[in-house]
Amino acid sequence: MSKQLDSQALNQLFLAARTANGFLDQPVAPDLLKQVYELARMAPTAMNSQPTRYVFISTPEAKARLLPLMAAGNVDKTRAAPVTVLVATDSKFYEHMPQIWHGAGAREMLEGNPAMAGKMASLNGVLGGAYFILAARSLGLDCGPMAGFDAAKVNAEFFPDGRCSVNFILNLGYADHSKEFARNGRLSFEQACTML
Repeated sequence: MSKQLDSQALNQLFLAARTANGFLDQPVAPDLLKQVYELARMAPTAMNSQPTRYVFISTPEAKARLLPLMAAGNVDKTRAAPVTVLVATDSKFYEHMPQIWHGAGAREMLEGNPAMAGKMASLNGVLGGAYFILAARSLGLDCGPMAGFDAAKVNAEFFPDGRCSVNFILNLGYADHSKEFARNGRLSFEQACTML
């Protein structure tokens, strides 16, 4: 585990990878989506809590439900994406703790402390989505994460029981590189980091 990734892997995950702004008309196999999840689920979350949930939208019927809820600038690329993923957080993730955590009493502790459970769900739900992006990139998919949508309407449409809530929406597929923007700048180490 101590060996560094080679430059090709770093390019695919970070350095050459870009946010997909358009997609080729090329399907993404359901088995590949399963492989992405199988990788992403192995990454660390607090107490192995795994509160992230993923809804894969690929049929015309499901897209028709989602597109009216997207911001205007995100409609066309969401329509073109072979798969759109609702990256959501399960507020009752702790129900699975006996299956995924080695210590006894974790479910009861979190169920009895809504503030702690809510904070854990929020932080680790976003982490799960970030891991999913890296897993997708590692398996050759391009990703277009978005925050431009009506979250309340997405939740009402796709999570009507209120248990889950959407964090962000992610288009997946094979990028149409002609639709990419020029790469924006990044903060320097000195701007973003402090060493004490």
